[in-house]
Amino acid sequence: MELVVKSVAAVSVKTATLVVPVGENRKLGTTAKAVDDASGGAISTLLKRGDLAGKPGQTLLLHSLPGLKAERVLLVGSGKDEALGDRTWRKLAASVAGVLKGLGGSDAVLALDDLAVSGRDGHYGKYRLLAETLLDSNYLFDRYKSQKAEPRALKKITLLTAKAGQAEVERAVKHASAIATGMAFTRDLGNLPPNVCHPSFLAEQAKDLGKAHKGLKVEVLDEKKIKDLGMGAFYAVGQGSDQPPRLIVLSYQGGKKSEKPFVLVGKGITFDTGGISLKPGAGMDEMKYDMGGAASVFGTLRAVLELQLPINLVCLLACAENMPSGGASRPGDIVTTMSGQTVEILNTDAEGRLVLCDALTYAERFKPQAVIDIATLTGACVVALGGHTSGLMGNNDELIGQLLDAGKRADDRAWQLPLFDEYQEQLDSPFADIANIGGPKGGAITAGCFLSRFAKQYNWAHLDIAGTAWISGGKDKGASGRPVPLLTQYLLDRAGA
Repeated sequence: MELVVKSVAAVSVKTATLVVPVGENRKLGTTAKAVDDASGGAISTLLKRGDLAGKPGQTLLLHSLPGLKAERVLLVGSGKDEALGDRTWRKLAASVAGVLKGLGGSDAVLALDDLAVSGRDGHYGKYRLLAETLLDSNYLFDRYKSQKAEPRALKKITLLTAKAGQAEVERAVKHASAIATGMAFTRDLGNLPPNVCHPSFLAEQAKDLGKAHKGLKVEVLDEKKIKDLGMGAFYAVGQGSDQPPRLIVLSYQGGKKSEKPFVLVGKGITFDTGGISLKPGAGMDEMKYDMGGAASVFGTLRAVLELQLPINLVCLLACAENMPSGGASRPGDIVTTMSGQTVEILNTDAEGRLVLCDALTYAERFKPQAVIDIATLTGACVVALGGHTSGLMGNNDELIGQLLDAGKRADDRAWQLPLFDEYQEQLDSPFADIANIGGPKGGAITAGCFLSRFAKQYNWAHLDIAGTAWISGGKDKGASGRPVPLLTQYLLDRAGA
């Protein structure tokens, strides 16, 4: 679906559907009043009948109003005469998108300039969220259905804005389109079945991306290379599967050669049975989403490539399948990591930190400005923060602040959890340098503490997206595409874009 920006009067637009807001108590803003006047008061007459209360997201579709070039007018409730919150604004946009998808028109025009969104000064922030919501609502995953969805008639949406704000809105749409493309890529990878999406498949996806973008260098380290590098923890996770592990390295150079890169590290467990510490069977199908961290790094990279951001970026995807077999690692095994630290594996279902710790050590060779790892790491984070907010930890306050700010502005929020020394003590092992779990208390934090021991050579942050990477259960389950907006916003900020 194409999004375009124009600065013209709503009453003069020729379109299949014109969308205008109406406040509670039948209050008409500047745009809706102009449309009402042009139609000889048709809108106000209909509103007096009580068909639309004007509550946020309510809609009323009108046909063939006199005096207008639009075939239909869609009224959308905008609530009380006050700024909308991010959540309400998104609900309003999603409601409009839902109606438009069911109509026969190939285009629509949205005249929502009158509406204000709290904390979104200027046009950019408001229209970024609007555009992302509209584009993300168009996502569809039906490649494994024998009967495909009917092609949607809607091909283009035009956003109307004042001339003074047009450049800002165009920039917002450009960024939103790249983010939506990245989110769709992330969702596609997450929604693929695990018999298709395994480590070697992800390596092929990386190579395809490299072929499509000349500025992207791709290297794939196989199981022999992983073992030869001394990545004993990473290797241990994948050794029980017939699908061999892969460390995928993607390097994008959009900045000067002398500039240190940012490094994103993604957990790519393409299916997690728990290994010998087998998970319960109920809901285990959702463990195909355990590569959500790697998928979100892929998606963020797609957005960066589309925008050609002037930064240097390295993406490390630690991909493996965690399966039980005669060759699988066992509880009680001790492995030596690439850093030289030894780890006692007390629970083979705490495998994400094992692939990540070696990837974090590997990241040192790039002399990074900052390293961010992204992982569906712990159920404890879901208990702590639910499915709305990602957990955030790290060793640098400035980096943490930048990510928190990026999350707020992208409406893809994170919340900082502590990494106090007291939690580190829970990882003590009598037989090795460190245990891979720290007991039932503070599980998300002790997982972060584990990773912190392998990230001492640079500024580092950890995003636990176990609650935000996918929607669990029911007909609406599926990958969410998060935290691509947060990560892309962070990189946009670093690039000054």
